[in-house]
Amino acid sequence: MPTELIPTLLFSLFAVGFAPGPANIYAMTCALKSNRKDAMKAWSGMVLGFLTAAFIAAVAVYLAEQALEEYIKYVKYVGAGYLAVLAWQTYRSDIKEDNSRLCSFWNGFLVQLTNAKLILFDLTIYTSYILPYSEMFSDLETAILWLLIPGPLANSVWLIVGSMLQKIVHKYQKAINKTLSLMLIGCAIMIAL
Repeated sequence: MPTELIPTLLFSLFAVGFAPGPANIYAMTCALKSNRKDAMKAWSGMVLGFLTAAFIAAVAVYLAEQALEEYIKYVKYVGAGYLAVLAWQTYRSDIKEDNSRLCSFWNGFLVQLTNAKLILFDLTIYTSYILPYSEMFSDLETAILWLLIPGPLANSVWLIVGSMLQKIVHKYQKAINKTLSLMLIGCAIMIAL
């Protein structure tokens, strides 16, 4: 990749990574609704899910660049459906209840693995910044490391902000549940369309 593209790559990474999306909203929800231990379990799952999705996308780009559109079409519906389930769980959840099912390692993993925003962004980075300049798989693996900047780092920022707002949530729980649920539904609709 030419060095003059690095600033646009970095801007893209931060703009997309820190913007509200399924994983960031999920991270904040876990911080608001769960204890620190469960929120960290969910975040750990998100990191593994992120790396798994990024690696699968890299392999898919490397092996079958022409067939990617067909593959993405199916993944986005699975991701949208999963987000709708998370929205429902968020809407129904109560701070006083045990939210460990919502904020678990495997839910965090699945959020990222089915995160169409993540997969589409990974594919965009690979096909825009890597493959036009290199056909080596090792360059795609290096891109995965770059993608860690906006992925798990952004998720952790949303998680920290959520934990800082926990006291406010106790006071305005219903309104916050509705807002977070609507945001997740909005993400699901945007992904599906």
